[in-house]
Amino acid sequence: MANTVALSGPAPVVANRGAITACVILAVIMQALDTTIANVALPYIQGSVSASADQINWVLTSYIVAAAIMTPPSGFLAARFGRKNVLLTAIVGFVVASVLCGLAQTLPQIVVFRLMQGLFGAALVPLSQGILLDIYEVHERGKAMALFGVSVMVGPVLGPVIGGWLTDNISWRWVFYINVPIGMLAFFGIVAFVSETKRDIGAKLDWFGFGMLSLAIATLQLFLDRGEQLNWFSSGEIQVEALISAGAFYLLLVHTFTAKNSFVNPRLFLDRNFSVSMFFIFVIGVTYLASLALMTPYLQTLMGYPVITAGIVMGPRGVGTMISMFIVGRLIGKIDTRALLIFGFSLTAWAMYDMTGWTPDISQWTIISVGFIQGAGLGFLFVPLTTIAFATLPAHMRGEGTGLYNLSRNIGSSVGIAIVSALLTENVQINHASIAAYVTPFNHAFNAPAVMQHLDPMKAAGRAALDGMITEQATIIAYIDDFKLLMIMSIISIPLVMLLRKPGSDAAPPDHSAVME
Repeated sequence: MANTVALSGPAPVVANRGAITACVILAVIMQALDTTIANVALPYIQGSVSASADQINWVLTSYIVAAAIMTPPSGFLAARFGRKNVLLTAIVGFVVASVLCGLAQTLPQIVVFRLMQGLFGAALVPLSQGILLDIYEVHERGKAMALFGVSVMVGPVLGPVIGGWLTDNISWRWVFYINVPIGMLAFFGIVAFVSETKRDIGAKLDWFGFGMLSLAIATLQLFLDRGEQLNWFSSGEIQVEALISAGAFYLLLVHTFTAKNSFVNPRLFLDRNFSVSMFFIFVIGVTYLASLALMTPYLQTLMGYPVITAGIVMGPRGVGTMISMFIVGRLIGKIDTRALLIFGFSLTAWAMYDMTGWTPDISQWTIISVGFIQGAGLGFLFVPLTTIAFATLPAHMRGEGTGLYNLSRNIGSSVGIAIVSALLTENVQINHASIAAYVTPFNHAFNAPAVMQHLDPMKAAGRAALDGMITEQATIIAYIDDFKLLMIMSIISIPLVMLLRKPGSDAAPPDHSAVME
């Protein structure tokens, strides 16, 4: 899957570098927005297509799974058919699928069209990242990755804001239609400014490896999504899904290290910085997007925020990310990259620690300020991590590298969302049972006249009021437990940063040849 094409000269690329950057970033923003833009619209979509609460989650899951499966082969597709052709096809397919999502009338229709969105959109991020890595010199890649990082990570933050406004003022269908103007701008810009790469007619796809990876990811997502609903391993379906996923991963691993031209190039993992960065981007996918998935129902359900207000108070996360990314872009090369990563994980851990003390009575300013800090922490993580991951990777391996790197982030996101959602549901039940154990007619707290007037456990109205109060408290504690888990993951990651090689110490010199994947 190696993509090799020598450029005729750097001048044409440099001359149009600003325009190329703007075009590919538009494509990335379009794809990144759809990761979360539908979140706040889910209740409205659910009502329109008459779906249950667990069924409507497939609108989100189908997109994530499809994107995760189709991300790794993006390097092969670019080599076989030309990177520009693949990018343009992905944009057109993504826009068409978005329009079909907006026109959908039933749940199966919207799930299928979301699958199409994920399949076409998967190539947008890695191919755009590969283009930016090519057109910027090594010493400028920090700034390039800052711009790329803003488009990748701010998209999920702006998604709830834009989605909330569109849903509240027009219709939930416009969270999909908004991709049409963005996609048209990106399409015509890429046609005008991006040069085509040479096609490798002899490039072949390892279908067995691709099939095993796809099967492993799909069954893992099913296992995580349906595990809580079906009581995990007490269900035969969950047992089968776990066995298939584990077996597929095992066969993929064996095939990778025994086949001559395997789907996943094992030589990629000989670069220690790339391997460690794969782990860290997985953790970032878990902690950041999982916390976003928790915040939307927290604000709308527990705090009673309207959809547009919930989106607005989450917006400053994106502002923090943008500001910190541009700062880090200037610090790359001047400060040890590992120090920037440690600072980023520390900011993330501190934000999560603050969130473990939240109740529905917290002010909007608290939500905004903590969100800003968490967003700033992401900026100090994403840019240096992306830069160091590809600093010593040979140019001809970047196509595969960007695919696997983004796959790790996608899997981290889907796994993180599934885990925190399952833990939230389970812990609400556990906490409810623990608190309810103290609610008896013999509890002296019920002797107070004010309490007995509204919360008399001997009356149906009192029991209903008590159950609602206990459920609310159990839910608050369950959210705190989830935030605490994400905080612990961030803290554990801090010492592991030292596994990265110090840039410039014993690293191999980067490939300066003008090569495009």
